[in-house]
Amino acid sequence: MIHIYVEGGSAGVQKTYCRRAFKSFLGKVIPEGTFTVTACGDRRRTFDAFKLALTIHSNDHVILLVDSEEPVTMDVWGHLGERTGDGWEKPEGARDNQVYLMVQVMESWFLADSESLSQYFGNGFLRTALPRRNNLEEVPKLEIYSSLDRAAKNTKKEVYHKTRDGFAILASISPFLVRRSFTHAESLLSTLEQTAVS
Repeated sequence: MIHIYVEGGSAGVQKTYCRRAFKSFLGKVIPEGTFTVTACGDRRRTFDAFKLALTIHSNDHVILLVDSEEPVTMDVWGHLGERTGDGWEKPEGARDNQVYLMVQVMESWFLADSESLSQYFGNGFLRTALPRRNNLEEVPKLEIYSSLDRAAKNTKKEVYHKTRDGFAILASISPFLVRRSFTHAESLLSTLEQTAVS
């Protein structure tokens, strides 16, 4: 069994929405019943839950998935160790293939599937407002949010709202498009595929 601990879902029903969204997204890649998703809230709680799970599920594959929050210029554990606000040390017994980043935030992944974004927001959605770069992992998180707001400005929703829209969009986008545009997502999904069949 694969146990995935994700950053997201501030409290209560939002944790349910977060868990369901990641299950839907990842369930397009690996079979239902081979994995669980736990929405942990903020990133510190997510890391703490991951560390505890390493001991509770010592015979299973435990994964940590958090936003990078900024560009990634080194290996993942190095990034989490050096990043201001984190300073996380690799837990004893943890392996490199147990920690993954959404670079730079979960919403970055939305850029890989503008068709699903357009369908979600409906009439008036302006795809040309979305960042166009060869490497989408280089788009800063504030630019991600502002571009989603601009793209949604002429729709009924008028802006992108993380709580209202984020998890619904995640559940709808294609992981196959995401992995094509994000090397860190490709690494995560490849590990999940390999682990699910082993």
